[in-house]
Order: sequence, then C-alpha cells, then structure tokens
Amino acid sequence: MEPLSPSLLPSGIRSRFVPGINGLTMHVLEAGFEIPNRPCVLLLHGFPELAYSWRKVMLPLAAAGYHVIAPDQRGYGRTTGWDGDYDGDLASFRVLNLVRDALALVSAFGYRQVDVVGHDFGSRVAAWCALTRPDVFRSVVLMSSPFDGAPALPFNTVGGTPQDTPASAAVARTLVDLAALPRPRKHYQWYYGERGANANMQHAPQGVHAFMRAYYHYKSADWEQNRPYPLKAWTAEELAKLPTYYVMDAALGMAETVAPEMPSATQIAACQWLPDNELAVYSGEYARNGFQGGLQWYRCGTDPRATAELLLFSQRTIDVPSMFISGKSDWGTHQSPGAFERMQSDACTNMVACHLVEGAGHWVQQEQAAQVGELLIGFLRTRT
Repeated sequence: MEPLSPSLLPSGIRSRFVPGINGLTMHVLEAGFEIPNRPCVLLLHGFPELAYSWRKVMLPLAAAGYHVIAPDQRGYGRTTGWDGDYDGDLASFRVLNLVRDALALVSAFGYRQVDVVGHDFGSRVAAWCALTRPDVFRSVVLMSSPFDGAPALPFNTVGGTPQDTPASAAVARTLVDLAALPRPRKHYQWYYGERGANANMQHAPQGVHAFMRAYYHYKSADWEQNRPYPLKAWTAEELAKLPTYYVMDAALGMAETVAPEMPSATQIAACQWLPDNELAVYSGEYARNGFQGGLQWYRCGTDPRATAELLLFSQRTIDVPSMFISGKSDWGTHQSPGAFERMQSDACTNMVACHLVEGAGHWVQQEQAAQVGELLIGFLRTRT
C-alpha cells in the first residue's frame, strides 16, 4: 500500500503510515507538522468517509498554529490490519476499541493531551474519547451526530419497582412497526448490519462512483428537500418522516434508494464542495476496499452484546469543554428524536455552543469548510 499521492492533496498536507497502532498500520493525513511542539488536533471521520474528508479544514487549523492529524479509521481507506470479513473479528470494531485506536495514535505522536473533533460516526468515537479519557482528550467537537449520553443501567429494581420498557425492546418494537406500515420501511442502521449491504453498495448497478455521488448529494444541502425538524418520539410514524437515506423502503438496498436522487450533469459540474475529481478519491478507495469495514461499526452499534460494556460508564458525562456543529439542512441532528436536546441538557456538562450552519447538509466540513474552520479555530483558541 502506498501513501495517497501528493497530487490528490492540497499543498501542505502529507500522507503517511504509522505502524503499531492497536494492531493497525494507520494511514494518516497531517498538516502543521513542520513546526514541533504545537498543540494537536485529532480529526475523526464518519461513514462513508475518509481522512480525506478533512482536507478543507486541515490547512486553516495548521495556519492557526495546530498540528493536525486525520487518520483513516479502522475499517477505512489505506489503514490496514483490520478484518473486513462479515464473519470475521467484529469485536475489534466496538466503540471502546476505536477509542483505543485514537489513544494509541496520539500517544505514538508523543502527545499527552489533544483536542478531538469527530464527524458523523466519528462524532460518537470522539464523544467516547472525551467521556472515558478526559485527561487526554481535553476538549471535543461533535459534528452532525449528537451524543445523548452513556446507556443507563436499570435503577432501583430490587423492590420490584416498575421500570420503563427496556430501550432494546422499544427499539425492536419500532423496527417491527416500521415494517408493518402501509408503505413498509426499515432503518438504515439495521440495514447496514445485513450481510448483503456491502455488496449492494460496492457492486451497485450504477457503479461505485455514481452511487457515492448520489449518496453525497442526497444528504447535502444541494438536495433542497432536506429541511429537518425535531421528531416527537422513536415511533414508526415519526421515523417514517425521515428521508429514505435514513428510513429506507423495506424492499430496497441503499444503491437503489439513492439512485433516483442522482444529480444531473449540470448539478455535478456546479458542485464546488465536491468536484468529480475529489469524489474519485472516495470512490477509488471504496471500490478497492468495499464498505464492510465501516459497516462493522454499525453492526456493533446495533448489537446489545457489543454495547453492553458501555454500561460501565452509566451516569458518566462529558465534562471537558465541548461544541456541536451541524449543517442547518442536516437531518443527522434530529434523526434520533431528543438526542440533540439531551446532549445539551444532560450528556455534556460544559457545552460551549451549538452551531447549525447555513448552506450545509450532512457533509458540513466539506460543504461550508470556511465557516467550519472559523468555528473550530474560535473554539480551540479558548482552550489554549
């Protein structure tokens, strides 16, 4: 495996490999590496993304005085040492092991403390970094995916005190209810756990490049129907209001779901935040690797056996300074009813600000990179 070609990267960002990271050889993009002893910012991408997703904010952060590190996380891109077989080592994709990856990486670079930023599923990893190791991850920025806290243990049950329906049972009931709607639906996170999900996307009838173009377009502010609002509850009727990239038609895979939203040639040519040559970096990596590495994260996230260890942190909160950034057109803010509100009221005790950025959907750090860079720098400067 070779580093990413310099011709694909903005000048000032380098691609390199770091071996010995919790069983991985991790591919990393770096900026601001020329000057030693700078404060470090760790950037964690989501799905279906790469370290490359941070290219537009890395140089502004470096110019502001930071050493910026963005890895291809376990299961993605040019990082190797992970098991991509559906029947392989699923346990290594549990969220606390992803935290170990991040901890090992910053330790390898010689940092005792860093600021961590996560987008999409990377937001969940960043949140758990800050919750479990606040001594290392001294601040956290969550993007597009709110964190509503550690799971709760059943409380005061010895005397037979009635309890609410367990969360896992309520979720299972809602999934059944979704399938029973007049227009049968299914939730994308459980679809991503199915055996055929990877093949559906890697071998999409329209090709990986066209699939990813439609997927990225559909979840962006360019798709004008993305006008999110809070949902009332985790019920089938409420969840069915989400776009089909989140709550899919039951009979379709993700390739078929996004195909009708493929932008026109004119729209593609006008897309300045993700021109076709940049999208080709993503499609090239996913055509080679497939999507299963990232899908393993979803399988762990929806399997109670894989999340049981998180009960160890029941009632723990994120107490380091935190901030949330999302696109104003991003349904990710509200896809889990109440999470955005619980993040601010309960899960994060020192949340400095929440920003919903105009002109951005789910890919906020790419769609509105300049504003996101300014928000990140403003937040980080108050921490140093």
